[in-house]
Amino acid sequence: MTPEEIADLVQLRRARDRIDRDYAQPLDVPAMARTALMSPAHFSRKFRSAYGETPYSYLMTRRIERAKALLRQGQSVTDTCVAVGCTSLGSFSSRFTEIVGVSPSRYRHRDHRDLEVVPSCVSMFVTRPRRTAVAV
Repeated sequence: MTPEEIADLVQLRRARDRIDRDYAQPLDVPAMARTALMSPAHFSRKFRSAYGETPYSYLMTRRIERAKALLRQGQSVTDTCVAVGCTSLGSFSSRFTEIVGVSPSRYRHRDHRDLEVVPSCVSMFVTRPRRTAVAV
């Protein structure tokens, strides 16, 4: 790995850390790219190459991950949508269903007691959103 590639990875990690920390804030690709000191197009290409998904997809995965936790706690779908930084309930519900495989309201009403006995580090891994095919 060249020194330039290592420097790019450091900058990409800085942007990814910002997404992890500020997921509920209004973030777009140009803002993320500024954090990495790159142009938006270059940042998007490098991010996808390094992490296997686009910056926006990564941001939405973090938001859905947090939304799942809030819904398990009984928070309403609308309040959850706003809490994780989404501005459109319809878009939030569509993306949640796309990633999780069920609607937010259906996920909220599931029985989540099985996760109460699991250590939090394992629970975080098990409940991490993974893109799944939507059942028709």
